[in-house]
Amino acid sequence: MTAPSRRPSADDLLVLLAVGRTGTYTSAADELGLNHTTISRRIATLEAAMGGRVLARAGGGWELTDLGREALAAAEAVESAVRSLATDPAGQRALEGVVRVSATDGFSAYIAAPAAAAVQRRHPKVAVEIVAATRRATQQRSGLDIEIVVGEPTVRRAKALRLSDYCLGLYGSRDYLAEHGRPADVADLHRFPLVYFIDSMLQVDDLDLATSFAPAMRESVTSTNVFVHVEATRASAGIGLLPCFMADRHTDLVRVLPDDVSIRLTYWLVTRAETLRRPEVAAVVEAIRARVADQHDVLLGRP
Repeated sequence: MTAPSRRPSADDLLVLLAVGRTGTYTSAADELGLNHTTISRRIATLEAAMGGRVLARAGGGWELTDLGREALAAAEAVESAVRSLATDPAGQRALEGVVRVSATDGFSAYIAAPAAAAVQRRHPKVAVEIVAATRRATQQRSGLDIEIVVGEPTVRRAKALRLSDYCLGLYGSRDYLAEHGRPADVADLHRFPLVYFIDSMLQVDDLDLATSFAPAMRESVTSTNVFVHVEATRASAGIGLLPCFMADRHTDLVRVLPDDVSIRLTYWLVTRAETLRRPEVAAVVEAIRARVADQHDVLLGRP
């Protein structure tokens, strides 16, 4: 480490804050309205001022060093001081900024979207971007502020918060069951085609294991999107293994073998500690948790 050459610039600290939160120069550049070269130059200037590296390569992006985390605390203080000058008409601190959320299809539609709307009504300058994806938690956040995943994640330098359990059940359309009959028991399921995820493209272990109750079921219509599962089941493609909170919304779907097949999985929320300290991110997380609590029985497939 070399001796610091001068006092760090507040602007350079805010650039570090953006890189620390997003994990990449490109995402930080998009957030700040700068180009990649300017971000790189600002970080180099900050490192020269502090006398050491503030970022280190990690996977496909950047992670804060110990010195970088010290600088981040100062950067957050600068950001907080600037934002304290902005208040809403009621004199309260105004929140603003973009919060990027990645979540599974069903969670995005029925939990994240209503939560985002609640935040936006209260804080009109907060924009929430929702990316629908069914995957494991990424080790590199790459522009995401919040990730919602199925199954307990293993992540580095991030917080994993358990949100809620939810249930999958077997459903058939009324027309399909009238034509083909209902399965008498789990052993009888071999007669029926299954509507579910594409096995070779499924990245989530807990979802992959969900069909172990009836390995003899042959595949029917499969998709990476759970809304396709619901609509294919409604169209009599077979018996669908569906989230109860999605299937129970449709009166033309009937749950079969509810006492024998009830797969309980868990939603987890993943975010960086430094990201969670952003007031607008904290507001979205709180809204998501409130929505999950409100939908507790629905998520578990209870009337």
